[in-house]
Amino acid sequence: MATVERHSSERPSGEAALNLNAPEYYISRELSWLEFNRRVLHEALDERTPLLEALKFLAIFSSNLDEYFMVRVAALKRQIEAQVTKRSPDGLSPEEHLSAISTALGPMVEQQHQFFAKDLRQQMSRQGIWLLDHDDLTKPQQIYCRDYFDEQIFPVLTPLAVDPGHPFPYISNLSLNLAVVVKDPRTQQTHFARVKVPRVLPRFISLPTPSDESSEEGPCRWLGVPLEQVIAANLTALFPGMVVQEHYGFRITRNADLAVEEDEADDLMLAIEQELRKRRRGGSAVRMEIQRNTPGPVRAMLTEELALAPTDVYDIDGLIGLSDLMTFMALPLPDLKAPSWTPTVPPAIENLSPPQVDADDMALETAEDLFSLLRRQDQLIHHPYHSFSATVQRFITQAAHDPQVLAIKMTLYRTSGDSPIVNSLISAAENGKQVTVLVEIKARFDEENNINWARKLEQAGVHVVYGLVGLKTHCKVTLAVRREGQQIRRYYHIGTGNYNPKTARLYTDLGLLSARDDIGADISDLFNYLTGYSRQQVYRQLLVAPLTLRQRLVALIEQEIALQAKGKRGRIIAKMNSLVDPDLIALLYQASQAGVSVDLIIRGICCLRPGLPGISDNIRVISIVGQFLEHSRIVYFQNGGREIFLLGSADWMPRNLDRRVEVMVPIADPALRKELKAILNLCLEDNRQAWDLASDGSYHQRRPGEGEETRSTQAQLMAHVSRSPVGRAAPAKQQNAKPRKQRKSQQSG
Repeated sequence: MATVERHSSERPSGEAALNLNAPEYYISRELSWLEFNRRVLHEALDERTPLLEALKFLAIFSSNLDEYFMVRVAALKRQIEAQVTKRSPDGLSPEEHLSAISTALGPMVEQQHQFFAKDLRQQMSRQGIWLLDHDDLTKPQQIYCRDYFDEQIFPVLTPLAVDPGHPFPYISNLSLNLAVVVKDPRTQQTHFARVKVPRVLPRFISLPTPSDESSEEGPCRWLGVPLEQVIAANLTALFPGMVVQEHYGFRITRNADLAVEEDEADDLMLAIEQELRKRRRGGSAVRMEIQRNTPGPVRAMLTEELALAPTDVYDIDGLIGLSDLMTFMALPLPDLKAPSWTPTVPPAIENLSPPQVDADDMALETAEDLFSLLRRQDQLIHHPYHSFSATVQRFITQAAHDPQVLAIKMTLYRTSGDSPIVNSLISAAENGKQVTVLVEIKARFDEENNINWARKLEQAGVHVVYGLVGLKTHCKVTLAVRREGQQIRRYYHIGTGNYNPKTARLYTDLGLLSARDDIGADISDLFNYLTGYSRQQVYRQLLVAPLTLRQRLVALIEQEIALQAKGKRGRIIAKMNSLVDPDLIALLYQASQAGVSVDLIIRGICCLRPGLPGISDNIRVISIVGQFLEHSRIVYFQNGGREIFLLGSADWMPRNLDRRVEVMVPIADPALRKELKAILNLCLEDNRQAWDLASDGSYHQRRPGEGEETRSTQAQLMAHVSRSPVGRAAPAKQQNAKPRKQRKSQQSG
């Protein structure tokens, strides 16, 4: 990486100190998130992205926006309703934020839909994927669709009239609908009706593939039509005796955040279940996506009935609800996807003897099992490069069946619907072990899933705790307590990501497997804090929020400032999802002013402005967006040569530091510290997936210079764990990615 000249920003004595809390030094959290989603959109626009991956990124862009409106925009609207006048650190009021969001988002949504309609659909057809409009179908295809409508769709539909006898119907959250105008030929009166496009049916209906037709690239590989167009073409069947005059598609987004008064709830699970019932119905509408050609009267009626402002309405050309494009990733067309990745097993674990199981399904200790390995050396696990099932899942499964394991304790924030982790915990309870699980039932959008898992665990005899009042338990910790002769030893896993085997293949996360005594004792104290009555304030090694994490981070940053003042080079590198906390941002500004070199690897929201003269000259910020979602959190302090590495679950946001239980663990093993530093250096040197943040809040994608080798963090890590030299070309299957042909005018960054 090119060296950057550093300088101190000290001012002459007597000059007034700058106010580092001034709004001009902060980027809006809400607008920074939109910039992150713009980078997601760019992955679809980038000609280097394979076709089906481009559709996937369009879908992710849309689903990200859905959650953004359901939570963040909804929160701003609630603030306005409550007449909140407090401004955010960037100086914007809730009203100003909503206006800025509408201004920034409109062109992005327009770009997304134009790109799909004018570029990707043509590229799809060239690759033999024909997503047709109903009007373009042949007569036999239209007959097929009519028969499909009669047999599969019609029985599910329920048209809802709107008139004095039929009040305006409730329109559910994220539902796709048709606004239909019909005319009664007897009375000549026009009426409005709403038809909901059912979610229980595929969004894109597959049609019989013609055997005698081919695109310029080859034969037809998939042929289909949007469900809503088939419904629209057969509306007369829903309104017999009426004349269907016109129809227009629209989609509603509602406030979906839960509002639980935890302090007043006698039963937290019951209170959340009641709120979930409200969510299914949905709160107030916060957005409407609607066909651009919808006439004024229909548009005005919908806007009025849904209590939306003009800035809440987004005109759409073409298909509405592009999150459904994710379904195309299920097509068996590997040549149009990113090369598949098979996670590897770390060599030390791969060389272990497989667990033996007796007739009672109890694992028997082997000469060299996972526990004996951890007694010798710590293990750093890096998903998705390392297999989740062969590492974390194996650890929990072995603990569940090992006759010497007495107890298992675990925090569970999110997991998969068919969780092998939960099944192992149930097996452990059935095997007579004491199993305690803190299931965080306030995990947003996973509340219902977690409640179901909590009940299943309880039925199996597991001690279940539902979280702490006023705090979310976001840390990822598992503890196995094992009897070894006359000694009790603790084995544990501390990670940055959820115990979810599905997301472990999609998110980059780190985990520590270890048996170090001091940290194990800290974890025991942590679980006593989580499950009982404890005012534990001091931990031996762990940094725990909301107790010690913020104070320790402040002390470590201040230490770098002090070392810099003594002539020792201060250095901080931090990798995380989001940087929002204004106090830590101000402290990083102070570090920069003192001459400390700061590199931040922030995937999503970053409210810090780098490169401001006299403020953040020595701070650089990059974001990495690629095939996998960057989710690991690593913090590095040079500490005058006595380097400190931390990994854990916490981003630098007020909610993580003050309103959640988070854990970060120092890494002591020299080999693991070397691995973490190599990961950070790969990120900083990335010229394929990295974006540089400018002081004005814009991002600029790095690209290799002429003759420069492409350095993709994720490709190099795949090469590394495949035992290829780090920094060289990716494995052969990585080199087979097929770039798309695309107009250069669509490129950005």
